[in-house]
Amino acid sequence: MAYITTNRLPEFHQFAYLHEVSGLKKSKKASYTKEQLYEAVCNSFYTFSIYDDNQLIAFGRMISDGIYQALICDVMVDPSYQKKGLGKQIINGLISKCNERGIESIQLFAVKGKGQFYKKLGFQERDAEAPGMSLVQ
Repeated sequence: MAYITTNRLPEFHQFAYLHEVSGLKKSKKASYTKEQLYEAVCNSFYTFSIYDDNQLIAFGRMISDGIYQALICDVMVDPSYQKKGLGKQIINGLISKCNERGIESIQLFAVKGKGQFYKKLGFQERDAEAPGMSLVQ
């Protein structure tokens, strides 16, 4: 099946629906509203969406300085479309944008249980000597 890929922002209702059905909303530790999460998406450096006809079925985004650092986050695939290579296509689309811009340092946030998926795509866990850290308030 040929899906439509684009870097245009999805509509609010499509994003909110995918965020909910993909389970990504449950992984958020804070209680942000759908509107706040969509505003965050609108402030992204780059987004990559996949549609089946007019239905948003996969999405990912990046935060970046546009020069040498990028952070991939909010990668999600509708459960009924999983195991079809769409997550990989999202990651490849985001990495392609980094390559186009010459961005060499690409980090990502992954939800629990998805580490192996990202390892298959070439990502590595941070070295214990230079751990990634978070401050969640």
